[in-house]
Amino acid sequence: MRLRPSSVFRRRTTPPTPSARPGAPSNRFVRRFTGVSAVRLPLAAVGALALAVTLLPRPAAAHGSGGGWATVWGASQVAGSEIPGNTCPAGSGLADQTVRNVLFVSAGGNSVRVRLANTFGSRPVSVDHVTVALQRSGAAAVSGSLRTLTFDGRHRTTLPAGGDLYSDPVRLKVPALSTLLVSIHVDKATGPLTNHPFTAQGNYLAAGDAAADTAGTGFSGTPCWMLVSGVDVRGSARTAGTVVTFGDSITDTASTTGNANQRYPDHLARRLQDRPGRTLAVVNAGLGGNRLIADREGEPYYGPSGISRVGRDALGQSGVRAVILQEGINDIGFSASAEDIIAGYRTFIEKVRGSGVPVYGGTLLPFRNSFVWTPERQATWDTVNDWIRDSGAFDGVIDFAAATASAGDPLALAPAYDSGDGLHPNDAGTLAMAEAVDLDMLLTRKGGSRTS
Repeated sequence: MRLRPSSVFRRRTTPPTPSARPGAPSNRFVRRFTGVSAVRLPLAAVGALALAVTLLPRPAAAHGSGGGWATVWGASQVAGSEIPGNTCPAGSGLADQTVRNVLFVSAGGNSVRVRLANTFGSRPVSVDHVTVALQRSGAAAVSGSLRTLTFDGRHRTTLPAGGDLYSDPVRLKVPALSTLLVSIHVDKATGPLTNHPFTAQGNYLAAGDAAADTAGTGFSGTPCWMLVSGVDVRGSARTAGTVVTFGDSITDTASTTGNANQRYPDHLARRLQDRPGRTLAVVNAGLGGNRLIADREGEPYYGPSGISRVGRDALGQSGVRAVILQEGINDIGFSASAEDIIAGYRTFIEKVRGSGVPVYGGTLLPFRNSFVWTPERQATWDTVNDWIRDSGAFDGVIDFAAATASAGDPLALAPAYDSGDGLHPNDAGTLAMAEAVDLDMLLTRKGGSRTS
C-alpha cells in the first residue's frame, strides 16, 4: 500500500531539480460537490513550460507594485451562466440592484482596498456605489464601520470587459478572522456577471442602491459572490504576505457547514493567526468541479483549467509568498492518465516557481467509497500520489491523504472525516487537512531565513 500515514508532511531541505458529475450542482450553500463526472472528455495537451526556476521567493503583488498590501480574502472567478439547481443570478446579471458579499478575511490591517472583477465579462459593467463594512450579523453592518469606496477619487466607475479594478484605499481597522460586507450597486443592466458560484456562505441582494444600508433589512439571500475577487489590507505588523491554497471543491468549500467558515483554508488561517510573531494571510483559490489539465466543456461554472488560471488566481494575489496545490481528483474522474496529470503538475510548478514563489504539493484525498472510484482510477491515484511524495518536484509535500485516511482502509476517507459521499471531507476532515500543513515550512523561506 502506497500511503505512509506516519508522514503527514515533509519538507525539502535542498532545492528540487526542475523536470522536463456527480449530478447537477446544488442550490444549497451548505454543501458543494467536486463535480466529477463519468463522462469522458478529450484530454487537453499539457506541455511543460521552459521557465527559469528562481530559488529565493520574493513577494509578488497583483497588478504591479506591492506597497505593503497582502490579499486576505480572494475567490477564483468564473463566467456568468445559468447553473442547474442554483439560484445565483449571475447568468442573467443584475440591473439597478445591490449585491452584498459576505467575506471572511484571514488576516487584519488598518487600511483596506477591494478588487472588483469583470474578468469574464463580454461588456463593461457600470458601478455607481461601493461600500465596505464590518459585519455585525447577516446583512447588517457594525455601526460606524461603513466606508464608501472610490476609484481614482470617484464614486462611479466602469469595469472594463475582461478586466478588474482596485478601489482607492480607505482607513478601516480590520481584525484578523473577521467578516466584511462588500456591497456593490450596479445602476444599469450588466448581462452575465463574473462570479464565484459555490461559497458555503449566504450573501445578499437588494433592489436599488442599498450599498449604504447598515441595517440590512431590505436584503434577500443569494448563494454566490458577484463582482468581487479580492480584499487587500496593509498596516499590520504581523502579516508578511499571503499563501494561496489552490484546488477544486475540496479546497473551495468541500461539504462544510454553511456560514461557519469551516473550509480547510479557513482552519489554516486560524492556525497561522494563533502563532506569535510574523505570519501569513490565506487566500482560497479553490473552484468546485474544477479540473487541473482541462476545461469542463459546456460547464463554465466550473471555471477554466487550473493550469490556465494559475497566473490570475495564484500569482495575481498581492504579497503572495507560497502556493499549496491540491487538485487532480476531477481529472481522475474524467479518466485522465497519471502521465497527463503529472505533466500538468510540472507545468503548474514551473509557472509558479518561475515567478520566484515556492509551491507545495498536497496529495489527493482517498476516494474508494465514492461513486468516482474504479480499480483503474485507483491505480491512477496511486501513481499520482506516489509522484507527489517522491518526485522532489515540489518545494515540499503535505500528505493530505495520510491525514484523512481511514485507519482500517487507507484508500478510503476516515468515517469521522467523511461528509457522506466518500469524496468530500466534512468540517472535521477539513480541520485535519489544515492540521497536516507544516507551518514552519510555509513561514521559512528557502535558504533557512524566517519570513520577515
